[in-house]
Amino acid sequence: MSSEKRKSIKFFSESLGLTDIRPDIWISVQTSVEEQRGFNHEGSVDCKSESAGVDERKLLRKIDLRLVPALCILYLLAFLDRVNISNAALFGLKTDLNLVGNEYNTALVVFFVPYIIFEIPSNTLMKRFKPHVWLSGCMFMFGLTTTMQGLTQNYGGLIATRFFLGMFESGMFPGCFYLLAMWYKRSESQKRYSFFFSSTTLAGAFGGLLASAIGKMDGMQGFRGWRWVFILEGALTCIVAVILFFFIPDFPEDVKWLSAEEQRFIKARLAEDVGDSQRHKPLTFRDAFNIIREGKVILGGLMYFGLIVPAYGYAYFSPAIIQSLGHSSIRSQLLSVPPWACAFGIAMTVAIASDYFRHRFIFTLIPALLAITGFAILFAVHNNVHLQYAALFLAASGTYSSMPVIVCWFNTNLGGHHRRAVATGWQVGFGNIGGIIAAYSFLAKDAPEYKPGFSVCLSFVCLSIASCCAYFVSITWENRRRDRGEAEGADLPWEEKQLMGDLNPDYRYLR
Repeated sequence: MSSEKRKSIKFFSESLGLTDIRPDIWISVQTSVEEQRGFNHEGSVDCKSESAGVDERKLLRKIDLRLVPALCILYLLAFLDRVNISNAALFGLKTDLNLVGNEYNTALVVFFVPYIIFEIPSNTLMKRFKPHVWLSGCMFMFGLTTTMQGLTQNYGGLIATRFFLGMFESGMFPGCFYLLAMWYKRSESQKRYSFFFSSTTLAGAFGGLLASAIGKMDGMQGFRGWRWVFILEGALTCIVAVILFFFIPDFPEDVKWLSAEEQRFIKARLAEDVGDSQRHKPLTFRDAFNIIREGKVILGGLMYFGLIVPAYGYAYFSPAIIQSLGHSSIRSQLLSVPPWACAFGIAMTVAIASDYFRHRFIFTLIPALLAITGFAILFAVHNNVHLQYAALFLAASGTYSSMPVIVCWFNTNLGGHHRRAVATGWQVGFGNIGGIIAAYSFLAKDAPEYKPGFSVCLSFVCLSIASCCAYFVSITWENRRRDRGEAEGADLPWEEKQLMGDLNPDYRYLR
């Protein structure tokens, strides 16, 4: 190792507060990342992680067992409480609350107003509080709100509970993705992200099964079946939230179940992958605005926005669509399960392949084209029940397989706490405006063909594909510009570049 490199490593480790870090740890991490094309340094040293006294594979398994299951359970219940209103609608909610016209659709929309507004602030608050406190606290509150939703007596009560449900759930999705991004390198993250994101498909399947069972409680204790759906599922969420308070991990530098050497190694490998996290640097409004106005960040929001419309369109209305094919309420709930289960299997297959090839772009396009096929069949075919039901498999699998790749691709291409916190909040917050569009796309007057709804879904999947193509071209052009040494800051010292995150001229975006 050159003396210049040793000085750079010493300077950088001190800037991170790692004054006792061993140089061989830095070189091990640097070599591993360079092999995966995260950075483009000269003079790397071929050294394995075991030489630093840390078994990287064993450490990753340890992190996986601590982090991924807890977040998957959290988001499964969050999504279940968000969309179980579609199950409740089949059990008499609209009749009992005297919902007429588009009032049911308006109740769906109200959820998204606070959900969109509070997404970016929620991520900054999670930085201030510890993740296990913030995430479990929000989870308990939206579980309690779901239970209260089962006790509403009129349209106004439903609107109020949907508003507070959106407010308390706003921190779940961006917070979980943000936390995952602070533990894993980009090249190893997709299957973890997809497994987490596929909690939505598991929630859809689980929700259908649970609703079909709970629906049989209709009349018990004087409550209709739809009330029991909210009460029991909300109570389950509250109980699990209390348990997860003790199991959700915090950021790597804060947890107690890692040794000091393991903490240093994790922090070092992530710093070499995306630069210094700069977690303790204050975040100003100007900083947040400068991040959001970047072209690549805007495209990240459009990529997600385009798929949110078909995703929520399917989640909120698939039970009604299946019922319109001529099935009873209970049978419709049961028939909603297989498409969700299929979507989970395909999403995980796509994620594993994406990580194996260390590529994202193609794995956003193929599932999206699958979704287009499904929605096109649903739009055009109205006299073949079996084909229409098969098209639901294509629509669900394509939409819910492409979305986690898009979010992971964008999120892990960002470097540092601030850029990830703000840009992830922006992507999810802006994207969820699509939920408002989805809620008004499938109106009762359009049943049973729902042609306007399916045409809207087709249009927005196309928007997502176009945005993905533009993002791919943008980062490819930027990578090539940096290869030619034309990027701003190319002549800065190595230790200063590390503080720039993904703006580092030595950084290469994963395509």
